[in-house]
Amino acid sequence: MALTVYSTTWCGPCKRLKAQLTREGISFNEVDIERNPSAAEFVMSVNNGNQTVPTVVIETAEGRVVRTNPSVGEVKLLLESAA
Repeated sequence: MALTVYSTTWCGPCKRLKAQLTREGISFNEVDIERNPSAAEFVMSVNNGNQTVPTVVIETAEGRVVRTNPSVGEVKLLLESAA
């Protein structure tokens, strides 16, 4: 299972979520959508054309779960239910 956080360097909610995930010991891959045009296109495709971050993707054997601006609690629940 893989957790990816799409973010930008200046996004306050992104910084908060990444800090909370780190404090909880949850590992994740970070993708800066300003440095990665294909990542920005993906984020826009799941957010009605908007570059809304943080966008979180959890890849599981059963498929992909995408959430926009989730709380750390929501991410933990999604990870637990996907395990």
